[in-house]
Amino acid sequence: MNVREGELIWTKKEAVKSVLLYTLNLVILLLIAGLLLFWDNLGAFGQTFRENRANFLYVMFCTLLLVWILYFYFFFEHRRMLTDGRNIALVFTVLDFSVLVSFLFGNYLHIYARPVALCALLMLVLVGRRDAIFVNMVCAILLFVIDAFSDSSVTANSVYSSFIIAFTAGMIAIFFGNKAKTRFQIVGIGLIIVIPVDVIIFLLEISGLAGGGVSLPTEATGLERVLTQMGFGLLGGIMSAVLFLAFLPVFESVFNCLTVFRLRELTSPDAKLLKKLKEEAPGTFNHSMVVAQLAEACATALGEDVDFTRAAAFYHDVGKLHQPEYFTENQGEYNLHDELTPELSADIIRSHTQDGYELIRAHHLPQFLADVALQHHGTMPIRYFYAKALKMTDGELNIEDFSYPGPKPKTKIAAIIMIADASEAVVRSLPKRTPEDVEKAIRGIIEERMDLEQFSDCDITMADLSIIRRTLVSTLTGVYHHRVKYPSIRYKHADGKTTGENE
Repeated sequence: MNVREGELIWTKKEAVKSVLLYTLNLVILLLIAGLLLFWDNLGAFGQTFRENRANFLYVMFCTLLLVWILYFYFFFEHRRMLTDGRNIALVFTVLDFSVLVSFLFGNYLHIYARPVALCALLMLVLVGRRDAIFVNMVCAILLFVIDAFSDSSVTANSVYSSFIIAFTAGMIAIFFGNKAKTRFQIVGIGLIIVIPVDVIIFLLEISGLAGGGVSLPTEATGLERVLTQMGFGLLGGIMSAVLFLAFLPVFESVFNCLTVFRLRELTSPDAKLLKKLKEEAPGTFNHSMVVAQLAEACATALGEDVDFTRAAAFYHDVGKLHQPEYFTENQGEYNLHDELTPELSADIIRSHTQDGYELIRAHHLPQFLADVALQHHGTMPIRYFYAKALKMTDGELNIEDFSYPGPKPKTKIAAIIMIADASEAVVRSLPKRTPEDVEKAIRGIIEERMDLEQFSDCDITMADLSIIRRTLVSTLTGVYHHRVKYPSIRYKHADGKTTGENE
């Protein structure tokens, strides 16, 4: 029995494995919830458990209900999260960590000082906005259930208020954090979170004072208490951002996640592979920079993730580091392929996709970059060496012996880079780069790949291809624009000597 989600095929065996992994992570969360429920009485756990069995069972039931609702959310809305055990572990680790940290802040500092937006921020950056919204709701309800049935001294009003704060702060963090590209902007989001948190705290405390429901210490006035509570709210908002920035690199490394912050580091000139590419294969490096510019423009036009596209374009040809001198952009006047058979030349050229995949994985870089490096030529034939071989033989040739091994592009970003990569190379070789010539060349590239069914495994449409074509024509004519010819000029100095370009 197979379960399908778009192109996803989920076998019965994989489904059972997913449920088992999910259940294992659920058991860990149940243990954490039980631990927090009796946190203040762990020394007398047996007696406390007997006295509070009903509360314990209620919390366990609520936790089970919440987590299985989360499972069905992923099953119906984002099933790919359940097909990879690493994704399941990531979601539960974020949830476990956020609940534990929030509880400890509330228990040892103040309930309003909790970094309640931590879960939302981590899920937003590591997984995505839609999933972050749902997991944030689960986290807020879970904290509320633990607060409501734990043996703590906080008032009922504070528990209810904390639930509203956790939900609201998390949602605001998701909506504002979706556009955050720098760590400084995340700190700004921490300050934005403070506004609704402190408003809720202020209204709660004022209403309590007005109704006489809050007992005030003799050494503090009502206003001082309100300001103190709001100060804890300020701390909670800031700590959400601080803890997020502190632990995000850990989650990125452990789960090998490709976040916007890591992408910026990977596309830095100081990134190890890019630095090596610049030093050992400067022609390929420059080609990759232009392809990145083209792919970024196409991604923007299609509404795709620009940061992912740029990074994938930077790394798509790193496999050429294996033998850079065999690729045209790194050669001088002498071509090493003149000494080789067409078959051997084709083997060297097409191997750079697999070499790139292995090199990226060897450097523990994200899987997405490796996949694009492997897919960006699909199963296209290497026409130059196929044509060269045809001239050297009278028999039949198998074109697959002169083709890339694939696979074909699996994502729209991989398809964009396939087209941009070929377009840059072809347009660079044009004797005249008028908009008409560029448009004709790019149209031919796209049509050839359509004829060879290179886009059959990804969700790119004809409308998308038209947008890509127009974008590439506009961008490439700008990159290779016409320049006026500068005249040669000789300069006469005061001493009568002349210097200039004709000397």
